[in-house]
Amino acid sequence: MKNMNTIQEKINKLQSIIKVSVYKEDYQENVDKILKDYRKKAVMPGFRKGKTPMSIIEKQYKTSVLVDEVNKLLQNELYRYISEENLKILGSPMPKNGQEIDWLNETKFDFEFEIGLSPEIDIKISKKDKIIYYKIEADDKIINKHAEDIAKRYGKMTNSNLSTNGDLIFCLIEQLDDNGEILENGIKNEATVSMDFISNKKSKEKFIGVKKDDKFKLNVRNTFSNNSDLAAMLNIKNKELDNLNLEYFQFTVKNISKLEPAVMNKELFDKIYEKGTVRTLKDFKLKIKEETEHSFQTESDRMLKNDVVNYLIKKNKFDIPDDFLKQWLVHNSEQSISLEKVDEEYDMYSKSLKWQLIENNILENFNITISQEELEEHTKYLISMQMKQYGQPDPDDNKMNEIVSSILNKDEERKRVHDQIYDIKTLKLYKETFKLVEKTISYDEFVKLASEK
Repeated sequence: MKNMNTIQEKINKLQSIIKVSVYKEDYQENVDKILKDYRKKAVMPGFRKGKTPMSIIEKQYKTSVLVDEVNKLLQNELYRYISEENLKILGSPMPKNGQEIDWLNETKFDFEFEIGLSPEIDIKISKKDKIIYYKIEADDKIINKHAEDIAKRYGKMTNSNLSTNGDLIFCLIEQLDDNGEILENGIKNEATVSMDFISNKKSKEKFIGVKKDDKFKLNVRNTFSNNSDLAAMLNIKNKELDNLNLEYFQFTVKNISKLEPAVMNKELFDKIYEKGTVRTLKDFKLKIKEETEHSFQTESDRMLKNDVVNYLIKKNKFDIPDDFLKQWLVHNSEQSISLEKVDEEYDMYSKSLKWQLIENNILENFNITISQEELEEHTKYLISMQMKQYGQPDPDDNKMNEIVSSILNKDEERKRVHDQIYDIKTLKLYKETFKLVEKTISYDEFVKLASEK
């Protein structure tokens, strides 16, 4: 019996052609078996079930069955060959253009596939590699703002006759027509407006110095930048907001609520922290500084990861099969896309792919793996954190294991947990392996720096 013949022809270091020849002996037995099965089940006019002449069955079904069977053999052979030859490919095999297959008259079929090959790389990291680690400092402005926010959170609401900046204004909100009159059957709702969420300065001034029953008109789109909040305030769906063509509304003041912040004293501190641990305003602000700077560490770590990516891509120069990959992106795009469009966006794709190759090499060189036990433990941690957010205790062991199993049995969720652990492990590796030069920076400076990168 003749077996399929598969060979590789090198174009260059990063591209090859895989040629596969499929012979009649490879597929005929399966094709005959399927056609015989079709004949047993076929019901055609003029013939009893199962008695249709094979010539009719072949005429109607043979080509489609042949194509299916040869394609199955072809795909299996391709990936067998790639696996056994240990070819590290980028993308997937791409049929070479211009191949014409005569399914009706030929019995031997020849196929050619282009493949892109991954370059050989060996990434080294040591203390010779220096990267700045930005430590974000919480300045007085941030600390005071956090302290004020906490005081407001523990404050109390009182009614007021005249509004001032920061008050909550409960209003009747009615849609207006093109003439500035109340629109018949228009949008109408009662809602509380928080001045803190008004983006437009002139619009915000409309809410200051008003009293009960005062009326004023505003363009709501110019006033409120958050569409979800605006839709909730008008009691409409986001889709309805997208189609909103009359944007002016009349606001009638119904009530003014003033938030009186809690006094920053020991009574407040004991409500927030363990009793007796924070005694003075100075202690309170030091605690806020410590907590805020700890929360900023996530931003610092994200910047570090971004800087590592850029540093290692710049340090490790290597080629990838660009021409093949561009054609492959066009060939495999779910929506029709031109080569010109791929060219426009290719630099971003190329950088992402190079980083993927670098990171995979790092994982291999530093033997970073993830066990089933680590997946389960991290999932338990995520569940526990979610329970705490809602003020709920952790489930018992049996229930916890049941939830963990349910999550990890879903491919998408499992990958999400897997990626999180890899992020944690690689971040730890970068911090331990690179020489980090710590630089203290204000939050405003950090935001400016991040926007420039």
